[in-house]
Order: sequence, then structure tokens, then C-alpha cells
Amino acid sequence: MKLLTHIIPATIVTAAFIFSGCDSKREPGKVYMPDMAYSRAYESYAKRDSVKFTMDMFKKGGDMIFFNNLPPAGTIKRGELFPYTLPNDSNGYKMSSMVKNPYDSIVITKAQMAEAGRLFNVNCAICHGATGVANGPIASGGYVGGVANLTADAYVKMADGTMFHSITYGKGLMGPYSSQVTRAQRWMIVKYIRTLQPNKDSTSSAATKDTTAKKI
Repeated sequence: MKLLTHIIPATIVTAAFIFSGCDSKREPGKVYMPDMAYSRAYESYAKRDSVKFTMDMFKKGGDMIFFNNLPPAGTIKRGELFPYTLPNDSNGYKMSSMVKNPYDSIVITKAQMAEAGRLFNVNCAICHGATGVANGPIASGGYVGGVANLTADAYVKMADGTMFHSITYGKGLMGPYSSQVTRAQRWMIVKYIRTLQPNKDSTSSAATKDTTAKKI
């Protein structure tokens, strides 16, 4: 008898859950914990309700929620490289020549290089041209002067770190691209640019031949 007194209430409760969760064939059943199933997601750069959210950390508390759209300090998003810490000044530009491309020690797949080429064509080719010879629409149309020919000897000899530094902060009339492409993508673009350039050894040997010819 005591067993029945436990079984009957449990059966009734279970049946109530089943029927309440299947009250309509056209609508989803009841969710036990809706806040867990459908969490409130915020877009990083979406506008916030100024009555509830503040970007001023000194105004947080009470009814105000502090949210500044920035990732937590000291965190790096998945797939990203460590921060580039050299400053955007003449000293930082000079020191950049000592920074090595992290992809030099990694085997690059054809798919990765193809993606690097796509990023180059999207962000760089409009000025530098698809082959890097400064014949992109902006350069050849006369809209911007002084576009670098990336196959020239000066850029063949330029260190990867210096090229990365220029892409990150901008150089001359070229603006910074740190917001358009990630650090990993910028290093990959540098690797792709190297495929457009003549080999350093062949360049130096050609220069030696020219010098010798002039002496004769």
C-alpha cells in the first residue's frame, strides 16, 4: 500500500509533464529551463540600451550594466597569434626587422596559401596589383601615387617583420590594415607576397652581372 502511495503521485506528475509539453502538434513543447536553452546573445558592436548599459566603468552598479565591447584583458581569440607589441614609431619600425614570421617554421598548405592570396587580392591588389607590380586600379588610374612595387629589390630585401609592421600600422599613403585582417592573416599575406617576388639569390646574382658589365 505504501508503495502505491509513492507510485501514483509520481505517475501523475510525469503524465502532467508529458501532456503539458505536447499540448500542440504545431508548436514546440514546453522548455524546462528556457534561460539555459535560449540565452541572451549580444552582438559585439550592436547599440546598447543606454538605460541599462554603460561603457563608463565608474557608472556601473545598481541598475547599470558595464559593457565596453572589448574582450577580457589578457585573452586571445581562438586561432589568433600573440599580440604585436612594437610601437608605431620610427624606433618600432627599425626594430621590426628583427621580428621573424611565425609561419617560417610551419608547413603551409596549398589551401592556406590560396586563402592568403585571396586576402591579398581583396585588401592589397587594388593598389599593388594582383602580381604586386603596383599596377592595381587605384595606382594605374592615377588616384594615388607612390604605390610600392612589391617585386622591386628594396621589398625583396625587406624583412618580413618590417613588411608586417607596415601592414599593421600603415606606411606613407597606405593606411593600417590591423582592423581588416588578423595578425595571423597579415603574416600569411607577407608569405604570399614572397611568392610574387623574384628569388633573393637570383636578384643578387643579376645585380652582380650588371655591375660587372658596366665595368667592362
